[in-house]
Amino acid sequence: MSTPRYAAAALLALAACATPSSQTGKGPALGEPAGDELIARFDISIPPSGDGLPAGSGTARQGALVYAAKCVACHGEKGAGKPADALAGGIGTLNTARPVRTVGSYWPYPTTLFDYVRRAMPLQSPLSLTDDEVYAVSAYILFLNGIIAEDAPMTAKSLPLVRMPNRDGFIDDWRK
Repeated sequence: MSTPRYAAAALLALAACATPSSQTGKGPALGEPAGDELIARFDISIPPSGDGLPAGSGTARQGALVYAAKCVACHGEKGAGKPADALAGGIGTLNTARPVRTVGSYWPYPTTLFDYVRRAMPLQSPLSLTDDEVYAVSAYILFLNGIIAEDAPMTAKSLPLVRMPNRDGFIDDWRK
């Protein structure tokens, strides 16, 4: 197919999609309006303060087991990376010619780690970890970075109190 013909066909296809589906002028009936309950199920963001963290707990020892089963294939042994990004190391390198950006060196809040792991990991099955598993994996990653002790329990109360090495490396823009 020549380029002009292809472009014309693409434009016709787009125009057909934009045309109302009936004579009433209504658009296609896609989905349903989201109710408050549905919105609440998806509103799982955790701010730096830790507001909204769920009940549960986990230690790095527990997290090492979850990590071995569900994370190591992408993030490597002890968070070293490959094929996905490294999770550990790099502390003190951000102001060098070769900064290493990891959870430990770059991320300013431990609650961001919990939020991201819960929402997006493991890649092939996001939102599949229990809250205890997320606390445990978070603890393990913090432990790998030398930020917490191996047996320090991470909970809704203790996690926001963890001080990340790059805590002051960002401008706080969280709306209060």
